[in-house]
Amino acid sequence: MSLVVYVAAVMLGISSVLVRRRPRTALRDPLTLSTCVAIALAAVVFVCAAPATLAAVNELTGVPNFGAPLTYGMLSAYSCAALVLLVNWRGGPRELVRCLVLRSVAAYGLLVLAIVVLFALADADTERLTDLDTYYANTPFMREMILLYLLGHSAAMLVMCAMCLKWAREVTGLLRTGLRLILLGTLLDVVGFQLTKYTAVVARWNGHDLDFLSTVVAPPMASLGAVLCSAGFVLPRLLPPTLAQWRGLLDHRRLAPLWHLVRSASTAPRPPTAWWQLPQVRLQWREVSIHDALLALAPYFDHRVRERARDDALATGLFPHAARLAAEAAMLADAARRAAAREEPPEADGSYRLHATEVSGTSGLVELAQALERVRDRPPADATAATSPLMPPAPDGAGPNSMAGPMAEPEEPHVA
Repeated sequence: MSLVVYVAAVMLGISSVLVRRRPRTALRDPLTLSTCVAIALAAVVFVCAAPATLAAVNELTGVPNFGAPLTYGMLSAYSCAALVLLVNWRGGPRELVRCLVLRSVAAYGLLVLAIVVLFALADADTERLTDLDTYYANTPFMREMILLYLLGHSAAMLVMCAMCLKWAREVTGLLRTGLRLILLGTLLDVVGFQLTKYTAVVARWNGHDLDFLSTVVAPPMASLGAVLCSAGFVLPRLLPPTLAQWRGLLDHRRLAPLWHLVRSASTAPRPPTAWWQLPQVRLQWREVSIHDALLALAPYFDHRVRERARDDALATGLFPHAARLAAEAAMLADAARRAAAREEPPEADGSYRLHATEVSGTSGLVELAQALERVRDRPPADATAATSPLMPPAPDGAGPNSMAGPMAEPEEPHVA
C-alpha cells in the first residue's frame, strides 16, 4: 500500500513543479498559486497516508495514531484547496472570488480544528496503520472524527462534480477536456474511496466486517482519482506551452540548412549554448542571427541568378510561390558564395525583399530553408547543369533562358 500512495505522491509532486515553471511570477498569479497548492497538498496527503509514514510519525511524536489527525487534516486542507482552485479558475468579480475563497478557508479551517479536538478527546491507544477507520468506528470521539473528515471531503468533491458538470457545458477545447478529467477523477474519489469507506464504517456499526473495502479498495482508487484530477488541472495550462516548445524545436531544426549557409555572414551576438535553454529561446536567437545575416548579404544579391532560377522553376511546373522560394534560395546561395570569396557585390538598381522578410513569425524562414535544401538535394544532370539555380548566371544570350518564351509569372518587385 505504501508503494501505491508514494507513486501517486511523486506524480503529483512532479505535476506541481511543472505548473510552477516560473517561481517568481507564480506567487502573483492566484490561479497558478492555487493550482500548485492543491496539487502539492494532494501529494502530501498521500505521503502522510502511507503506512510507513504513519509509523514514523507515531514513533517520532510518541503518540499512537498521531498520523491519523495529521492525514485527515491534510485531506481537509486539500479539499479546501481544490474548491479554491475551481473558484479562481472559474473567475468572476474580484470581490465575489475573494468572498468564496475566504468562506472555504474558514469552513475547512474549523473542520481541521474539530478533527484535532476530537482526536485529543478520544481514547485511541492501539496503533492502527491501515484499518484505523474501521477499527475505531465505534469508539467515542474517534467515530465522530472519522465521520467528520469523510463528510468534509465528500462535500468538496460533490461541489467539484457539480461545478465541473455545469462549466463543461459552457467551454470547449482543452478546458473542457480538463474539466472532464477532473470530473472523472472526482467520481472515482466519491465512488471508489468515499463510498467504500462509508460502507466499511457503517458495516462496523452494524456488527459486520467489510474492512477490505477500506484497506484494499479505497487507497488505489483514491490515488487514481487524485492523479486524474491533477491531470485535469494541469493539462489546460501545460499542454499549450508544451506544444509551442515542440513547434519551436521543430522550426529550430528546420532552419538548420539556412543557418549553416549564412552563419558566417551574421554579426549578431553569439547565442547562449546552455543545455537548459528552451527550444523557443533557441529559435528566437537563430531567427535574429539569420535576419542579421540576410541583411549583411543583401548587397550581394544578384537578380540575374534569381530571375534565371525562377524561370527554370516555372518551366518545371512549380507554382509561382514555390518558384519564388526556389529562386530566392538560389540567389541567397550565390550571395553567400560571393561574400565568402570576398567578391565585389554585383551592381543592382535597388534592394530586393525576400519573402521571409515580408511575413511575420518563423514560417517565411522555414520555407526558405526548405527551398534551399530542395535546391541542394537536386540531383545533378548534364542537361540541367547550365541552368542550375545554384550556378552563376550565364552571359547574356549564352543560355537557354535567353530565348524568347512565355512568362508564367510577372517580375518580382524591387523595393528601394
